[in-house]
Amino acid sequence: MTVLCLIEHDGGEPVEASLRALSFSRALAESSSEPLAAALVGEVSTSTLATLGLHGVAVAHSIESDELGSYAPRAWARGLLELSSSTEVSVVVAAGTDRGNEVMAHAGALSGLGMVANCLSASRTADRTVSLSRQRWAGSLIEDAITEGSPILLAVAFDGVSTVPAAQATSPVLEVHRPSLSEADLAVKVSQWTELSAGISLAEARVVVGGGRGVGSAEGFGPLDELAELLGAAVGVSRAVTSAGWRSHGQQVGQTGTRIAPDLYMPCGISGAIQHLAGCHSAKHVVAINTDADAPIISRADYAVIGDLGVIIPALISAIREQIAKS
Repeated sequence: MTVLCLIEHDGGEPVEASLRALSFSRALAESSSEPLAAALVGEVSTSTLATLGLHGVAVAHSIESDELGSYAPRAWARGLLELSSSTEVSVVVAAGTDRGNEVMAHAGALSGLGMVANCLSASRTADRTVSLSRQRWAGSLIEDAITEGSPILLAVAFDGVSTVPAAQATSPVLEVHRPSLSEADLAVKVSQWTELSAGISLAEARVVVGGGRGVGSAEGFGPLDELAELLGAAVGVSRAVTSAGWRSHGQQVGQTGTRIAPDLYMPCGISGAIQHLAGCHSAKHVVAINTDADAPIISRADYAVIGDLGVIIPALISAIREQIAKS
């Protein structure tokens, strides 16, 4: 039996969320001495194979079809299920991204199996079921559970698992699988891509500068954009900002927006509603700037600067530019 992980790849390289899911999958495979395999839709590049090898993948399955030129969730799910059946897969894992969750939900619907989302860790039990822990209620509760199925379908909490390369690299074998797709499988698919924003992905950014109601206006984001550019950061916002129409929903951090797990998060003028805190609770370090010392975000912060962000941000930008000039 094999543990199979769905890998999303952008521009030929696996996305960070899929590498986290791969680390989760490897730990699960090692708990029962099963091999680790990866599934990718479309052609697999040499560099992608090398990356998969660094994470301990034994076999990489390329799911290919002339009809899969774009994203089609049910067709992807069909390919995963067919591959699972033909290669004796015990567990199928995907990253808990919008795409990963959608594909796994379709896989559950097509197979009649349950799909467990927001998983943090998992291991095999003596009776071949899977013991796991997962986030519930926006991460405020951790549930321990046991699940079974053939195969077992799991989605990994995007912000709850770290990327850890394998102790020993492998040289994955590449195999091609061509699924049998029906017209229904292709009824929903992406027909056109429109880029809404350029720059660093909010979900994968190592540094995020956040702005809330305290920024004051859409124009008030100018200094935050400048600071983010200097830090090589993405800009995130609170729900209040998107509700006011100052920034797009694509930049919203929170339970109903994007969940982030950066090395550094700098929320500026964000009070810290519980929905926002749910979206940033996996940030490794938080430096908050706020005029209210009692704001909820301050209790989450490692460091807090109490004061007017209209004064603090320009001063911070000036100090960074000075250091750049000296270096």
